[in-house]
Amino acid sequence: MLKMFFRIASVILLVLLSAYPLWAERGMAIDPATCLGCHGDKISAASFVASVHGKNGCNSCHIQITNLSRHVKGEIKMEKVRCERCHKKENAEHYASVHIQKDVQCADCHTDIHTHRYWKKDKRIVVAKCIQCHDHEAVYRQSIHGKTVAAGNQDSAACHDCHNLHDIKPMNDPKFHTDRVFHTKVCLTCHSDEKMMKRNNVFNVATRTYMDSYHGKNYRLGYPEKVAGCADCHTAHAVLKASDPRSTVNPALLVATCKQCHKHATSMFTKFYAHGEHTDRGKYPLLYWTYLCMIGLLYSTFAVFWVHTILWMYRGFVENREKAALLAEGAVEHVPDGFKQYRRFKARHIILHILVIVSFLGLALTGLPLKFSDQELSKLLMAFYGGTANAALIHRICAVITFVYFLSANAMCIHFLFIRKDIPGNWMERMLGPDSLCPNDRDIRDITAMMRWFFFKGPKPTFERWTYWEKFDFLAVFWGMFAIGGSGLMLWFPEFFGGFLPGWMFNVATIVHSDEALLATGFIFTVHFFNTHFRPEKFPMDFVIFNGQISKHELIEERRDQWQRYEREGITEQIKVKKGSGVFFDFFFKGFGFFALFLGIALLFMMLYAFLAAPH
Repeated sequence: MLKMFFRIASVILLVLLSAYPLWAERGMAIDPATCLGCHGDKISAASFVASVHGKNGCNSCHIQITNLSRHVKGEIKMEKVRCERCHKKENAEHYASVHIQKDVQCADCHTDIHTHRYWKKDKRIVVAKCIQCHDHEAVYRQSIHGKTVAAGNQDSAACHDCHNLHDIKPMNDPKFHTDRVFHTKVCLTCHSDEKMMKRNNVFNVATRTYMDSYHGKNYRLGYPEKVAGCADCHTAHAVLKASDPRSTVNPALLVATCKQCHKHATSMFTKFYAHGEHTDRGKYPLLYWTYLCMIGLLYSTFAVFWVHTILWMYRGFVENREKAALLAEGAVEHVPDGFKQYRRFKARHIILHILVIVSFLGLALTGLPLKFSDQELSKLLMAFYGGTANAALIHRICAVITFVYFLSANAMCIHFLFIRKDIPGNWMERMLGPDSLCPNDRDIRDITAMMRWFFFKGPKPTFERWTYWEKFDFLAVFWGMFAIGGSGLMLWFPEFFGGFLPGWMFNVATIVHSDEALLATGFIFTVHFFNTHFRPEKFPMDFVIFNGQISKHELIEERRDQWQRYEREGITEQIKVKKGSGVFFDFFFKGFGFFALFLGIALLFMMLYAFLAAPH
């Protein structure tokens, strides 16, 4: 049976082979040697056989030649070759490219269709092809990329590495904001490849530092049109070493380069470290020590106050159990008229605190997404704002509000020290007195007593008008304004400050602004929230800052020394509230307060998640 099959198959094969000349005559396949008999003066037989199409019949492309005799007689003319019959993928990409819009056809690039060899990924061939038309981009050959490609380095960027071979997108189209998306993306494709960079002895620090910059964060969030991309500084094709006098990043040309975006850039402005690495102690010592100091401040502050918070939380729970036991025994101290309300804050204090809440939350909501630009939630928030430009506008409005309440606080301090008539003593006595928010020796005694109470070594201290943690919160505003506010102003008006400050100051300002803002938000959403709202005796919220009122019972329990001093001075009646806040007022501001607490806690979890999800 098997022998019979092979016999029949052999006969069929012989018949087919014997019929080959007949197929050729009918257009099935024409031997290239036959065609070259006439066209040998234009097409080299040896070159064609060695080409990528050498294994094909001539009428594989010239499909209209179905009858050789009629073609020889001139009855069948050759028509335009349709490359898409075989190259379907490349054709689809070509028809979606800018080339088809410009009526650039396959043969306009592939002019050597009869001699075209396998390119074997040789980038030099691509460059030679592209330069034929794009002669204005011939500067590429003098660039770092062009020279290394010419030397045979297949890692270096050639035309198609950035623009693709066939799927070439239009550039500079006003309908799209893809230019920076394009050139930054293609630059990062190679320069973020650590293995490739190491193989070519190129450091990829530029990629990391760009992504950590304001420009890179905007790119990562999806708004590259608002910031500088790689080619804005380095150009797209004439990429040269900074030491080359023709380079756009050469010190002699930096001012002109920066002025493309920063119209009033000066030589001082250009001293900015575009790719300064704050972890590189040898190359950027100033950035290194600034970063180290800020990290030290952040860690030490959290270490002290988080320990303080944890100790207070535990001791507060124990105290609540002790109070419950005393209540059950009927041994609770009775405060006569304990329900009566007394004025703790005036309207101006309440207004300023509301401004603090609004501005701080606004700054955190718009600043943290930029800080953690690699998180998907950050992208969602920026989309909610309508883009980074709108977020920046909100951030700056909140910054203006911050300066308003800061200046107001300074004015109130001056009024307290030099103008008020109801507080005895000179300005020094007032500053160190019990009504002042300035630290004094009493605070040391209160801290010591509080530590003893935490560890069950003594009674809970009785406080005056201001506790040591409230004073710290108040003074932190002043430190924060110089650190966050000062650095923020520099980053807001870089051209102005760059006129008289060296550019590296912006690198320092970025580190200070970022880390100090992180310290402020982390402190407010953890330590401050606990001290004012979440400690066991106040949970879930202390409403005094919204209506300015506190009961006599709370006042005596929390600030017994202040009450006793007011009794001695005979002024308790002066601070008694004659008419309490209304139902609508309480309802509205309690809702506002809980909403602010919710936002703060949500942002806190966002920060924690960002730290945990960050690559290590």
